[in-house]
Amino acid sequence: MSSLEVSRFSPTRLMDAFQHRMPGVLICITIALATTFIADHYGGPTLLYALLFGMTLHFLSEEGRCLAGVEFSARTILRLGVALLGVRITIEEVAELGVGPVLTVVCGVAFTIAFGAVMARLLKLDRDMGLLTGGSVAICGASAALALSAVMPRNATQERNTIMTVAGVTTLSTLAMITYPLIVGVLGLSDTEAGIFLGGTIHDVAQVVGAGYMISQDTGDVSTFVKLLRVAMLVPAVMVFMFLFRRERQEEGGDQKVPMLPSFLVAFVVLVIINSLGWIPPLVVDGFTEMSRWCLVIAIAALGIKTSFQKLAVVGWKPVILMVAETLFLLLLVLVFIQTGLVSL
Repeated sequence: MSSLEVSRFSPTRLMDAFQHRMPGVLICITIALATTFIADHYGGPTLLYALLFGMTLHFLSEEGRCLAGVEFSARTILRLGVALLGVRITIEEVAELGVGPVLTVVCGVAFTIAFGAVMARLLKLDRDMGLLTGGSVAICGASAALALSAVMPRNATQERNTIMTVAGVTTLSTLAMITYPLIVGVLGLSDTEAGIFLGGTIHDVAQVVGAGYMISQDTGDVSTFVKLLRVAMLVPAVMVFMFLFRRERQEEGGDQKVPMLPSFLVAFVVLVIINSLGWIPPLVVDGFTEMSRWCLVIAIAALGIKTSFQKLAVVGWKPVILMVAETLFLLLLVLVFIQTGLVSL
C-alpha cells in the first residue's frame, strides 16, 4: 500500500471525516427515531413518514454543516441497508416454493420493468423513470427503488425520480394491503394461491406480511416466502441496471472505471449464501434485519432532506399514472398465472 493510500486511512483523516459528516447523519437518525416512534404508536408506513419529515427540513441540504452527512446517509448508509437485506433470504426457502411460484415471480419482475419502460415512453417520461418505477413495483417497493437508483447515473432528475417513486410505491403498497385481501375473498383463492397472489403483487415486505397473516397463518407464510423471492430478484435486476447504465456512469466518472458489480450487491449475495448454509445464528439474523430497516429509514430521511416540494411539483401527474398502471399490470399478470394453474407447476 502506497504512502498516499495509508494517509487516506490515517486516524486524523478518519476523525476529520467523522466530525464533518456527523451533524447531517445525526439529523437523519433523529428523523428516523421520530418517524419510527410515530409509526409504531399510531400506525402507518415508517418510510413514507421519514420521507415527508425529511422534505420539511430541505433547507438543511443547503447548509454547509449538514450537507456532507446527508450525502453520506443517502448513499453509503443506503447501500449498507440494502446489503443487509440478504440475511432475510435462504436458497432453501426459494427452492421449497417450486417451479410455478418462481416462474411467476421472474416473469412478473421482468415484464413489469419492461412495461414500465414502454409506459414511460407513451407518457413522454424519460426511460430512467420507467425503469426505476417498474423495478420498484416489481421487486420490493421503496427498498428496490433505493437500491436501483444507487447504480443509476446521478443527474438533475435522478434524486427527484427516486423520491417520487418511494412516495408512490409506499402509498400504493399501503392501499394494496387493505384492498388485496378483499380481492382474495371475491375470487375464492385457496390459502396457497392467496399467499402467491399477495406476495407476488404487494410492493413492500411489511405490507405483504400484514395482508398475508390477516387472512391465515398458511397464507402469511406463503406470501412472505414469495415476497422474499421477489427481494432476491434485486440481484439480477441491479446487475442488469449496472449493464444498461455502465456507459453513462463511466462518462459521469470521467476516466474512473465503474465496477460491474457494486460492493453492496456482492455483500447481499454473500449474506444470502452464508445464511443458506446456516452459519448465521437466528439472533444475528434478527439483529441484521433490524439494522437494515434502520439504515433504510435513515437513508430515505436523507433523500427527503435533499428534495424540495417545489421540485416535485414540476414532475406533475404522469409519474403517478405510470406507477398505478405498473401496479395494475403486475396484479393482472399474477392473477393470470394463478387462474391458468401455472403456479402449481
